[in-house]
Amino acid sequence: MTTAADKHYYVPPVARWPLVGSVGLTLLFSGFGMYLNQATHGAELMWAGLAVVIVMLFGWFGTVVGESQSGAYQRWESQSFRLGMAWFIFSEVMFFAAFFCALFYARMLSVPWLLGEGSGAQTHEFLWHAYTELWPTNGPQDLGESDFHMNWWPLPFLNTVILLTSGVTVTWAHHGIKADHRRQIILGLLLTVALGFLFVVLQAIEYIEAYEQGMKLGSGIYGSTFFMLTGFHGLHVTLGATMLAVILVRAARGHFTSQNHFAFEAAAWYWHFVDVVWLGLFLFVYIL
Repeated sequence: MTTAADKHYYVPPVARWPLVGSVGLTLLFSGFGMYLNQATHGAELMWAGLAVVIVMLFGWFGTVVGESQSGAYQRWESQSFRLGMAWFIFSEVMFFAAFFCALFYARMLSVPWLLGEGSGAQTHEFLWHAYTELWPTNGPQDLGESDFHMNWWPLPFLNTVILLTSGVTVTWAHHGIKADHRRQIILGLLLTVALGFLFVVLQAIEYIEAYEQGMKLGSGIYGSTFFMLTGFHGLHVTLGATMLAVILVRAARGHFTSQNHFAFEAAAWYWHFVDVVWLGLFLFVYIL
C-alpha cells in the first residue's frame, strides 16, 4: 500500500550489498588477524576479503549512482544526504580531536610531571629523578629507542603547499559545476586528484626518512602520536583523492549539473576537512 511518505521520499528495493560487505569485512579482518598470528592461509583469506569488499563498493555505489541518474532522488533525499555527510565529517573531527588531545596531554602535562612540576614532584623524586628530557621525549630510561623530531622543512612544508593548492583547485572545479563549465570541472578535479596522490607519495618518502633515523610507532609518545596522526591523515588523503577520482570519472560522463551535484559537494567537503586537519598537524606536530 502506498503511503504519503512514499510519494516524497524514495524507498530503495531490498539490497544485497550490505550482506556482501559484511561477509567481505569478516573475511578481511579475520584473515588479517590470522596473518598477524602467522596462521595458515591467513594472507589468502585477507586478500579474498579485500576483493569482496572492492566488489561491494563498486556494486553498491554503482547502484546509488544509477538511482541518482534516474531521478529517484529529490528534495528529501538531498536533505538526508547532506545531514548524513555533515554528521560523518563531525565524527571524523572527533576522531582526530582524540589524537590531538593525546599529544597535548603528553606534551603539556605528562612531561612536566615527569620533570617534577606540579603534582608530579614525588613521581620525579622517587621514580624518575634522573629524567631531564624536554620535548620530544621517548620516555624515562629511553625506552622508546629514539627521540628524533621530524623537521617541518622541506617535505612537510611542501605537502602543506600541495594540500592548500588542492583546496583551491577543488573550489575552482566547484565554481565550474555551478556555471556548467564542464572543461573547468574536469581540469580542476584532475589537478586536485594529482595533488592528493602527490601528497601521499611525499609522505611515504618522509616515512622512509623517519625510519632511517630510528623513529617508529614505538619510539616514545612523540613517535606514537606522530605516526598515528600523520598515518591516519594520509589514509584520509588517499580515500579523499580516490573519491574525487570517482567524481572526476562521473563528471567526464556528464553526470553533474549546476542544480544536481551533491556527490561532488560531499567529496569537496571531505577534502576541505582533510586540508584543515593537516594545518593542525603541521603546526602542532612539526613546528611547535
